[in-house]
Amino acid sequence: MDSLSISELCGLFCCPPCPSRIAAKLAFLPPEPTYAFIPDAEPGPNAAGPTRASSLRPRSGVAVAGSAPSEGKWKLHLTERAEFQYSQRELDTIEVALAQSSRGNKIGCMYIRCAPNSRFTVLFSHGNAVDLGQMSSFYIGLGTRINCNIFSYDYSGYGVSGGKPSEKDLYADIDAAWHTLRTRYGVSPESIILYGQSIGTVPTVDLASRYECAAVVLHSPLTSGMRVAFPDTKKTYCFDAFPNIEKVSKITSPVLIIHGTEDEVIDFSHGLALFERCPKAVEPLWVEGAGHNDIELYSQYLERLRRFIGQEVTLPHA
Repeated sequence: MDSLSISELCGLFCCPPCPSRIAAKLAFLPPEPTYAFIPDAEPGPNAAGPTRASSLRPRSGVAVAGSAPSEGKWKLHLTERAEFQYSQRELDTIEVALAQSSRGNKIGCMYIRCAPNSRFTVLFSHGNAVDLGQMSSFYIGLGTRINCNIFSYDYSGYGVSGGKPSEKDLYADIDAAWHTLRTRYGVSPESIILYGQSIGTVPTVDLASRYECAAVVLHSPLTSGMRVAFPDTKKTYCFDAFPNIEKVSKITSPVLIIHGTEDEVIDFSHGLALFERCPKAVEPLWVEGAGHNDIELYSQYLERLRRFIGQEVTLPHA
């Protein structure tokens, strides 16, 4: 998250802006899109390459994934900037769709069948400055290693998703993703694990505070926007954005909190504070020496996730 100038700091105290402006200033960095949705004239994994029809965020594609068979509407085209590391066979496990948010934005969604026999699907809310194209390779690797399917989406203004990012849109975006996973793909709440990383913990905590699910993972979470900008903040102001600290106590599902002790973006104290406020928190994972963007490189990351999913999350009834 970018630092604020002296004048901007003074503005927050002397004339505090609305939460959406704090959110926009502190958090949102949509990257140049690394993928496009192309109309799928020939549904199925053997469909032809890019069509000449108009696309959403058109880019020069280097890899193609088929759309959901039930609609056969879109194909995913990844660009070279997506740095995809998998073959066409892996790409064929990806389905893409558009969801409509309550705020009127079309939201790009991606469903990856990493483990068809898995009982759980992870609804993943990714971090900042990335989109689904950049995350797709990580999703396939993660889902395969923890034996879960992965469903993810892009926030308003990211990737193919319409609109501009704001705090209210974050909440509407994950609602649209949740209902798409529930209705289009038929995944029940007790089979959904909500996973939020960095800014993605904001919509994850909000949704988990309103809906019961199998479990929640908060990866490098923040307590609130003001507490990131001003580390000495001790209370939640009415104009504060992203107030995870006020919502986490309402979560009724088991919660695993993961944080690096040397996080340079969201201080380790945020993870500690949320752990203390969350009655459903299980044994956390504090990764000694890890920063904000390298926790996944430590062996205890996958070990803890596997133990959480395999032993601490209640399995849905068959």
